[in-house]
Amino acid sequence: MEKGMLHLHNFLRWVILILLVVAIYQAFTKKEGLKKSGLWLMIASHVMLVIGIYQLVWGRFGISKGLPQGVELMKDSFYRFFWVEHPALMVLAIAVITVARGKAKVLNYKAASWLLLVALIFLLVAIPWPFRAVGEGRAWFPGM
Repeated sequence: MEKGMLHLHNFLRWVILILLVVAIYQAFTKKEGLKKSGLWLMIASHVMLVIGIYQLVWGRFGISKGLPQGVELMKDSFYRFFWVEHPALMVLAIAVITVARGKAKVLNYKAASWLLLVALIFLLVAIPWPFRAVGEGRAWFPGM
């Protein structure tokens, strides 16, 4: 189950990034579909949050398993990234996406577009891309 959750979490990264780019485009061009794409984006990001919390607590390197002997959290780049930086930025990005959805509901396109752009920046910084430092990166696609 643990590996499946990791693959689902990895796959949802692409779903959220695609939905976010579509929503940003719709917000900047003031398209009608922003309410619907914003809703799907918010749903996907909240599902991703629940899966991420599960992994943070009970995953392979979860908090419930504790730090390995002799490892200090803030000195170890792997644990600092996955226990502090990644969760904090992702929760912040999901909060911004949720606020942007509220702005999209009242058709405040300008505020929604800038909030979605900020959320995209947070996501791009916090995703464990394959080209990140050794030990932190994840594959481009699940199972690869």
